[in-house]
Amino acid sequence: MTSGQPDTAAKGGDWTDAFLEMMAVERAAARNTLTAYARDLGDARGFLAGKGRDLSDAAAEDIEAYFHEIGVRGLSPATAARRRAAVRQFYRFVLGEGWRQDDPSRRVDAPKRGRTLPKVLSRAEVEALIAAAGARDGASGLRLGCMIELLYASGLRISELLALPLASLARDPAYLIVKGKGGKERLAPLNDAARAAVKAYLPVRAGFLPKGVKESAWLFPSRGAGGRLTARRMAQLLDEAAAGAGIDPQRVSPHVLRHAFATHLLEGGADLRAVQTLLGHADIATTQIYTHVAEDRLREVVQSKHPLARKGD
Repeated sequence: MTSGQPDTAAKGGDWTDAFLEMMAVERAAARNTLTAYARDLGDARGFLAGKGRDLSDAAAEDIEAYFHEIGVRGLSPATAARRRAAVRQFYRFVLGEGWRQDDPSRRVDAPKRGRTLPKVLSRAEVEALIAAAGARDGASGLRLGCMIELLYASGLRISELLALPLASLARDPAYLIVKGKGGKERLAPLNDAARAAVKAYLPVRAGFLPKGVKESAWLFPSRGAGGRLTARRMAQLLDEAAAGAGIDPQRVSPHVLRHAFATHLLEGGADLRAVQTLLGHADIATTQIYTHVAEDRLREVVQSKHPLARKGD
């Protein structure tokens, strides 16, 4: 680099750091989200470096070439879309700060993605899953049944379920106060079945405490190193319950129960905004995917059950 020329690589790195700091402070982005953004922008900078460019001085043609390269690299559609989104958000931030007078990512149209509908269990399958969990011996069955009931009754994320403190359910509440993504709190309802499952589980909870430990703050303690049940172990238990219920374990996960919660609410006539609030979605567009699931399922019911839709009638 000759004297008098800007150190664009250093500038691009500084801008990236500033962008990540803004995401952390102003938007309360989770650590995993920040790590993903840093990785994605690092990938873009690596590509641009091969062209003698950086994020700070990249032209629209450079960003277009990068987006094209992502598309042919063999990445999953979700990963490729996330990397494009990271670059677009970065340049919107840079433009807002006045560090550039143009947005080189703006002219590149985002590829249209096929609609990926979430996996959903029917009501009968959820009931079979709960029954299979309850059929397990003693305390293990009561614990797993309790976890499934809470996931399905409240639409909790697995991380939210496993982070529940004992105090949150000790007094048989009608709802939970859950801290979700970005530290935002929301109310999560508890139906009668979930509350009954909690009452049945609490008397046997002490059996899951680590050896030598008399009490734990977690609702679902574990003898593992972390002192509470892990998401991986929960997924294993759920797979076992699915097999016991005659359901393909590939169709069942904690997040699938969250999907079932939302879809079954909409099928029952719940308001989309209410479901958005219950799920803790910041953008209603995220919740709208469940309307498509519900519509598809209802259409299938009409076509198979309505007399005028039956072939041969």
